[in-house]
Amino acid sequence: MKRDVFGTYNPIINFIYFAGVIIFGVVFLHPVMVGISLGGALIYAVLLRGKKALKFFAFMPLIIMVLTAVINPLFVHRGTTVIFYLGANPVTEEALVYGIVSGVMIAAVIMWFYCYGVVMTSDKFMYVFGRLAPSSSLVFSMVLRFIPRFSQQAGKIADAQKCIRKNFTSGTSKEQIGHGVKITSIMTTWALENAIETADSMRSRGYGLPGRSTYSNFRFEKRDTAMMLIMAVLFAAVIAGFVSGAATFECYPVMEVSLNGVMTYMVSAVYFIICAGPAILDLAEEIRWKHSISKI
Repeated sequence: MKRDVFGTYNPIINFIYFAGVIIFGVVFLHPVMVGISLGGALIYAVLLRGKKALKFFAFMPLIIMVLTAVINPLFVHRGTTVIFYLGANPVTEEALVYGIVSGVMIAAVIMWFYCYGVVMTSDKFMYVFGRLAPSSSLVFSMVLRFIPRFSQQAGKIADAQKCIRKNFTSGTSKEQIGHGVKITSIMTTWALENAIETADSMRSRGYGLPGRSTYSNFRFEKRDTAMMLIMAVLFAAVIAGFVSGAATFECYPVMEVSLNGVMTYMVSAVYFIICAGPAILDLAEEIRWKHSISKI
């Protein structure tokens, strides 16, 4: 995995960026906008995780995208342009297009959350929200950390049980249920013991005592200020374009898409810069690195 340049910025920058692209991804239903959003999220995910990101995309977002595109025209019969009839129900072009656009939008948002989960680690989340809501942010951070640990531990226990032929796939149906209950019981015991150990560890470190200080390795530097200003300008330009109607998309009852006009092209270009921003930073860093190597 290559070095993620955007991930080295201050966690506040990372959080604001992901909050912006996720909100824009939900609000913008323009076909060009959702395509840009999905492309930017997918490219960034591949830069972060490589083939694992592609496997994740094929396993969940792609399936959801296809199902949404197929199911929407089968159950929503609004629209004026009928493609064909399925029994007595019309399948309209408007419902089909809306299903495709909605599916791409959902896939894009999922991929942005995937990137968020990789970049915004628990310590970054605590840095952003630790002072505003210390207890809530700590609980949320611990939950996010506990879920992957729980999955990993469940896999280890299942593998251990498999060696003695007592996992979900061994024996009769009744025995498989019993093995599953046993594994669940083991996992429950492990989770309770882990919770007690965590509570004892936090108490020994003085958590909750008045005047207790916290340490953070993050600092807001000059480049973070510059990135904040750039993001503010880009976000404001996209919001202004959206308010002016440059990204209009209406499906029902007649499809209306704003694809013409200088404002639409400008908003699309700015939105592309926003979504492709992390990839652009990585590309610039790669060029700078190769240029430095060539001078040696």
